[in-house]
Amino acid sequence: MQGFLNLNKPAGMTSHDCVAKLRRLLKLKRVGHGGTLDPAATGVLPVAIGRATRLLQFLRSDKAYKATVRLGVRTATDDLEGETLTAQAAPSLTLAAVQAALPQFQGPLQQIPPAYSAVQVEGRRLYSLARAGTPIEVQPRAVEVFAIEVLDWRSGDFPELDLAIACGPGTYIRAIARDLGEVLGVGGTLAALSRTESCGLTLAESLTFADLEAQLQAGTFEAIAPLSVLQHLPSIILSQELARRWCWGQRVFQPLDQHLFQAVESADAPSLAVRIHHEDGRFLGVSQQIQEPEGTLLAPQMVLEPDL
Repeated sequence: MQGFLNLNKPAGMTSHDCVAKLRRLLKLKRVGHGGTLDPAATGVLPVAIGRATRLLQFLRSDKAYKATVRLGVRTATDDLEGETLTAQAAPSLTLAAVQAALPQFQGPLQQIPPAYSAVQVEGRRLYSLARAGTPIEVQPRAVEVFAIEVLDWRSGDFPELDLAIACGPGTYIRAIARDLGEVLGVGGTLAALSRTESCGLTLAESLTFADLEAQLQAGTFEAIAPLSVLQHLPSIILSQELARRWCWGQRVFQPLDQHLFQAVESADAPSLAVRIHHEDGRFLGVSQQIQEPEGTLLAPQMVLEPDL
């Protein structure tokens, strides 16, 4: 069994917990996930099965979330899991004020990760340092938010705001909640989070553990084919002879004027990674492309069909 699984992660489990449970259910050791979700968060957790774990590095990196921000509250972890640091009622805060502040959280940003996060500083995780009470200055990191949109607004002493957020890799939604509260002068924290899209997989098409167990019991479970989540990569079609050599692990050369190159314009596609297809249409794996004056040298990175 190899391919991908679009898991709807439940609240209360770490991403590692989910992988461990899937290994037991699928009776496989080679299972890995494509992007950590905090234990309290729910939603899309891309999971690779079998040899497809080696393809995780080539998946799309953009993500989308539905987030609930509670304003007037600051916590140690920037979500409701942590100790409350301040609680300042903000009954006069308006949606108009929030909407005026949101544009500064869209586009390329310099973001300081939460103190309780998996970011490494001098070889140690920030959450480990925070739990030990070790003071540390966290440097901002470059991230990008493609879109941020208000879905709902609930006024009150501690107003809540539902947001749809589309972003690039490394973006912390908890940090957006924290920083939005700071800009508004009342504090803010993340009250709920669901990932609605990741690596090209959507929440609407995800499986819960109950769904998966039912399919396994009925013998109807099928992993998502690797090709379906790698469509953002350009593709190159090889002749039988070149394909055989490539599948054996050899580098092969494609002349510059060959017509079998299908360019895909995508800012998210790794510039050096391409899909390799046999001339009969079969997907063979992923290659690194090395541009040379006379053409493209293809170096195998992940071969799915070693024998042709």
